[in-house]
Amino acid sequence: MSILQPPSPLPALCRWYLYAIHGYVCEVLFTGCWDFALHRNWKLPGVTSLWAMFLYGTCILAIERMYLRLRDRINVVLRCIVYTLWTYAWELSMGLLLRRFKACPWDYSKFRYNFMGLVTAEYALPWFFAAYLVERLVVQNTLRLRYHDGSDDGWSDPVAGAIRAARRGEKRLRAGGVSGLFKWD
Repeated sequence: MSILQPPSPLPALCRWYLYAIHGYVCEVLFTGCWDFALHRNWKLPGVTSLWAMFLYGTCILAIERMYLRLRDRINVVLRCIVYTLWTYAWELSMGLLLRRFKACPWDYSKFRYNFMGLVTAEYALPWFFAAYLVERLVVQNTLRLRYHDGSDDGWSDPVAGAIRAARRGEKRLRAGGVSGLFKWD
């Protein structure tokens, strides 16, 4: 008789993937809205680069680690300042690296308070608010997700699933809120 283990936290690679997709989509939404604000373009042409997936995924995974270390030590405003400073450092360093290979997809040189065209002070407030949303909506909820190794898909009838499991000789541990791949606490 096999015993199914309770759901476990998502592995770092899965969390990185969710953060990468989140950042990528936000980049497209932001650039579309920015273009509308500047040019009143109702097509909302949001653009980005494939590099954004790697950059955002890695940056937000680092913010996740900072959140776990800082959440009980400093308040959310100070954490968001730390995240914003980290974002500037990450954007500058990755911009320098990508520029060496002529692959940097952004150029802030038209902004008044830019540094080397790779970062700009005009984005401090948007980065701060993005950091707040990332912590409160993305990181906190992603850390609550659980991976379930069971054979059920989460959409099937739970009674029928229990009967099938009993026929296979599996003993199921009760874990409230398990739904297929994810568990919501």
